[in-house]
Amino acid sequence: MRELSSLREGWDTFQEEETRLLRAMTVQESMRQWLMLQEAFEYQLLQTTALFAPERRAALAELQARLQRLAEWGQEHGKTASVSPDTAAAFG
Repeated sequence: MRELSSLREGWDTFQEEETRLLRAMTVQESMRQWLMLQEAFEYQLLQTTALFAPERRAALAELQARLQRLAEWGQEHGKTASVSPDTAAAFG
């Protein structure tokens, strides 16, 4: 039982560190990470399109809604989000 308790404590520490690192990422770093994951898993995503298309569409719609709310919040508070030319070029 002691090993399990130590494992849980270690997992909590890991999750705290992961959360800290994710919060420290810039938008550009997040987009690069996402693009690297997309590239790494593109083949598997293509192979499972029929199985998971509805869930993926729902997730995309949720992401778009969140981005819209973020943009609206930025307009209300006079803040804008900027994307570096490098990140923009990755999408172009």
